[in-house]
Amino acid sequence: MVLNALIGALVMHAYGAYVAVFKTEFGWSSTMLALGYSTIQGTNGVVGPGQGYLTDRFGPRAVIRVGLVILAGGLILFSRISELGHLFPTLFVVAIGMSLGGFLSVMVAIVNWFERYRATAISFITGGFAIGGVIVAVVVLAIEAFGWRTTALSSGLIVLALGLPASQLIRTRPEDYGERIDGAPPPERSTSAGPGTVAEVPHEASGFTVGEALRTRQFWFISLGHGSALLVVSAVMVHLITHLTESLGYSFTEAGIIQSIIPIAMVVGTLAGGILGDRVNKRALGAGAMITAGIAILILVAANALWMIFVFALLHGLAWGVRGPVLLALRADYFGPRDFGKIMGLSQLVMTSGMMTGPLFAGLMRDFTGGFETGFFILAVIALAGALLIVFSPPPRRPFAAAA
Repeated sequence: MVLNALIGALVMHAYGAYVAVFKTEFGWSSTMLALGYSTIQGTNGVVGPGQGYLTDRFGPRAVIRVGLVILAGGLILFSRISELGHLFPTLFVVAIGMSLGGFLSVMVAIVNWFERYRATAISFITGGFAIGGVIVAVVVLAIEAFGWRTTALSSGLIVLALGLPASQLIRTRPEDYGERIDGAPPPERSTSAGPGTVAEVPHEASGFTVGEALRTRQFWFISLGHGSALLVVSAVMVHLITHLTESLGYSFTEAGIIQSIIPIAMVVGTLAGGILGDRVNKRALGAGAMITAGIAILILVAANALWMIFVFALLHGLAWGVRGPVLLALRADYFGPRDFGKIMGLSQLVMTSGMMTGPLFAGLMRDFTGGFETGFFILAVIALAGALLIVFSPPPRRPFAAAA
């Protein structure tokens, strides 16, 4: 949770604040600044498959340590940029560190340790990202009080001071410590061994291989559906503050306060999604959250009063919080822990299309039309359509069942 909170507060949620400052200080366009965010997400997607392999091979803790050092270095470099040409290579370094040091690496450990309450466990991890969104209000205040360069430099040092100690708590799998996965059945008695001996099927050997997962429509439907939801998420993260200040006339501080409502609601949604995800149909819950998110962005498009913006922020945060742990747990339930790091890495590569395209498309529409409304509307419609992909993703047939 600490790692995701750091990445959420200092990079992902904070980028929108840096965008607003850079537009004022350097005069860079919305499209170019959105391209910077797309650089982060594109790098995450490209790194994902290799990261999945490294995490499965060497364990998440080793990968996370390397990633945090790279992330800290990237943020320190970020504090020194002065030209647009400096922005993209610096964000490339930040993205590599953020990817290796964060979400996917931690997810591999979670899937190995939890089964019965997997969605709840995932919700606590993704909840860290939501908490980071609450903390970003402090980052916004720091930018105003001390300047963006000092804030970025301090962010890199904070990653080292807090992230590296937190990474020491990561454990790869329970079997390495004489424990058993939550919800695993008791060991089976061996019929070929002597009395008192126990034969167990290794937990990491269960589930789909990468090839088997890629041959299912569920892998592609869930990845593309999740990616369509991230179109909206990424566009809002990058452009919301600019939309509130430029189009709706709120101050930078007021926009930061409004944006902070989203992660507060996200914390509630994340915990609710984890608890409900272990008790009700995950497909229905995930699709419902995506529909709610689409409706929320349509409310933002039509907003002409403060209460409508608050309704958008609450619905968007709740839906985002519910969807995350539910769709992640759905993949783990469907494909198992055997090659989960590799499978999730490839799924992340597909999902990245949404994270890259959303802010870039909204930025282009802003530069062409003079506002974000048209771009937000189109992205909302695509996200609503993506909910259907989740609905039509029933559990795939297990490999052992296919061989029976």
